[in-house]
Amino acid sequence: MVQFPMNIHSIAFASDHRGFALKSFLLEYAQSLKMRVRDLGPGNDEPVDYPDFAKILANALATGEVQRGVLICGSGIGMSIAANRHHQIRAALCLDVESVRLTRQHNDANVLALPGSRMNEQDAAECLEVFLNTTFEGGRHSRRVAKLS
Repeated sequence: MVQFPMNIHSIAFASDHRGFALKSFLLEYAQSLKMRVRDLGPGNDEPVDYPDFAKILANALATGEVQRGVLICGSGIGMSIAANRHHQIRAALCLDVESVRLTRQHNDANVLALPGSRMNEQDAAECLEVFLNTTFEGGRHSRRVAKLS
């Protein structure tokens, strides 16, 4: 079983209609690992606007309701752009585990954006595990991350 850092207790998931299926899978996967998860919508695969769901997730992070987030749209691009418009959100679009590892180590990303139309469930689960298990290195990266906020 995957071991998560003691300080990561909660994670929220949101998507648009094209990311709904992968979001549903990752929600169940995170629940099976005993994570406290929040499903921020949508509740089905009917067309919706991704910026609305990125904003809901950004608000959940800003209020401390959750500690990390995952956003999924067709390409992942729209969600990452929408999320990064919100103060103190560091969303990274990642297509593989190495990019996830680097964005946690070097950028202290608190939101993972994934492409619902271009990623299979196994790869997405591996990316989620790395996102939750990789710590920020700090050091020389801290100065740079501080400039992002």
